[in-house]
Amino acid sequence: MPRYWLMKSEPFKYSWDDLVAEGEGTWDGVRNHRAKNNLAAMEVGEEAFFYHSREGLEIVGIAEISVSGITDPTDPENKWAAVKVKAKRKLKNPVTLKQIKAEPRLADCELIRLGRLSVAELTPEEWKVILELAGE
Repeated sequence: MPRYWLMKSEPFKYSWDDLVAEGEGTWDGVRNHRAKNNLAAMEVGEEAFFYHSREGLEIVGIAEISVSGITDPTDPENKWAAVKVKAKRKLKNPVTLKQIKAEPRLADCELIRLGRLSVAELTPEEWKVILELAGE
């Protein structure tokens, strides 16, 4: 059964539009063990929400894992995980952190419970709720 993810990026460093323009991007530079484990667990074809952190504070699109199980190319010690992702589609309506926090069905999601986590796993139900909030 596929798993669902949420990946955060500061848009001034790497935005949804950057991923779209690039075609395929490498999700690297993650230096948190929980996030590393989430990256390592990802499989090709699984989907991830693309979340703009710091600026915007909203989910803006859906990316697809295109290459999994790679070592972070920015890590000289080869200890950290990375994946490659492709932009799948922009959400009909962005879903803000404020909307997510106000939705009781999302109270236990990793985005809320572990707010600093840059790569989080979502349950299938949480995924559906966020799509609903996006008007999809």
